[in-house]
Amino acid sequence: MSLLIAGSIATDHLMGYAGKFADSLVVEQLDKLSLSFLVDDLEIRRGGVAANMCFGLGRLGLRPVLVGAAGEDFADYRSWLERHGVDCSHVRISETRHTARFVCTTDPTGAQIASFYPGAMSEARLMELGPIVDRVGEPTYVLIGADDPDGMLRHTQECRQRGYPFIADPSQQLAFSDGELIRDLVDGAAILFSNEYESHLIEQKTGWSAEEVLSRVGTQVTTLGAQGVRVSRRGEADIVLPAAKNVTAIEPTGVGDAFRSGFLAAVTWGLDHERAAQVGCVLAAYVVETVGTQEYTFTRDQFLARLEESYGPEAAKAVEPHLALVR
Repeated sequence: MSLLIAGSIATDHLMGYAGKFADSLVVEQLDKLSLSFLVDDLEIRRGGVAANMCFGLGRLGLRPVLVGAAGEDFADYRSWLERHGVDCSHVRISETRHTARFVCTTDPTGAQIASFYPGAMSEARLMELGPIVDRVGEPTYVLIGADDPDGMLRHTQECRQRGYPFIADPSQQLAFSDGELIRDLVDGAAILFSNEYESHLIEQKTGWSAEEVLSRVGTQVTTLGAQGVRVSRRGEADIVLPAAKNVTAIEPTGVGDAFRSGFLAAVTWGLDHERAAQVGCVLAAYVVETVGTQEYTFTRDQFLARLEESYGPEAAKAVEPHLALVR
């Protein structure tokens, strides 16, 4: 059995400008805008939802299969992921485009000037899941995360045709997708992931009520930020859990991806949804306390201690046998 994680692979180039953008803007001349800012620092962070989730799964001792498209500049990123337990052998390498890139400059007021280059990500639509499954085995799940929309749709349709259980996680693409596409991506999913705002956006754009959404998926998992998570299942009471305890929040980017990694790892281990949500919340805590989506570390004992602190000794006892590969 295998876990296929399909979605974006990207790098973030983040810069800081000491002045204020507003001081350099002449309203009457915006049609002739031509500006350059001398920045003080540059941080290059690994990102992309699929790569972030694969990293989290690898940290928990699993070996997920990354399904996405990148450029020839992916070599260093590939080495990093492979060192952390990710199977990158099925990443499509574009012959003409660079890996997707987010370039952003922020001033002290929080104003930003940014660009997103999709690059090789647009070639996800050319990837087929069947040949990958032939090599790695029948998937426990195929998670379909934010990516090239045509690629997301192709993966979803192939999962239905081939009978692969799939997880819908459209996240950032929801704002740019119409109701028809969202319905196609969600209908029939074993699990639907979203945050609370995204869950309302799904209902608004599809025209489905909350009950109708739940009737079309096996389980709906809705993250609630600092308030924790809600797991909804047809015909059963919701599971509502608080976030992990004693979290010192620094940077929220990638927290949702980490939660998904923990939840999916626990489900793969055969644990129930409550335990899965607890593992997800603890992994998410490590990310929110770190700058960067893949910079967090922990030992097996540290993870179990934090799990016990937040959710009790029975939670730690249930998870402990599954962390044998975590050091």
